[in-house]
Amino acid sequence: MTLSDLLLPTYTQMLGTMAKWLDKAEAARGDEVDALLGSRLAPDMFPLATQVRFACRQAQEAVFRLQGRDFPPELQALLEEARNGGDEPGTLADARARIGETLAVVKTAGRDGFLLDGNAALSHELPNGMVLDVTATVYARDWALPQFYFHVVTVYAILRAQGVELGKADYCAHMLPYLRMPQTD
Repeated sequence: MTLSDLLLPTYTQMLGTMAKWLDKAEAARGDEVDALLGSRLAPDMFPLATQVRFACRQAQEAVFRLQGRDFPPELQALLEEARNGGDEPGTLADARARIGETLAVVKTAGRDGFLLDGNAALSHELPNGMVLDVTATVYARDWALPQFYFHVVTVYAILRAQGVELGKADYCAHMLPYLRMPQTD
């Protein structure tokens, strides 16, 4: 399995799933849905708006990094937008736009693939100045995917905590085509 085979379908499925959760939130809250974007699980956590943006940032960052490409200015802008999400949460339309932009980046990566193979050395600088020196496989498996899922699951948890009716089937809807019903006598 290549890194592209692992990451790109995962990003596509879960970003699409996250968009569907936002649809359910809008159906439940109507005109008041934008107020959800400021919701948090805990006072010291980022709000929903930031969690959506960080999930998108994580997916895009991994794609560009594993393609061996420099980050475009839009990726830095997304990071700044995410960091300011508590003060400027934006709208549900903004959140959907970020998901759409990220899906476009992922789709392009599907055509182009990743330049780095799994054994390629990769240095990933953290915001605090520390650096992870890893292989591309370790980065994808132990950093990129867990970071992405952290923010996706936090979006789910915030929406649930705010009363949006989401369940396990909403989380893993992409698996329903593989479901085999139990045998009956």
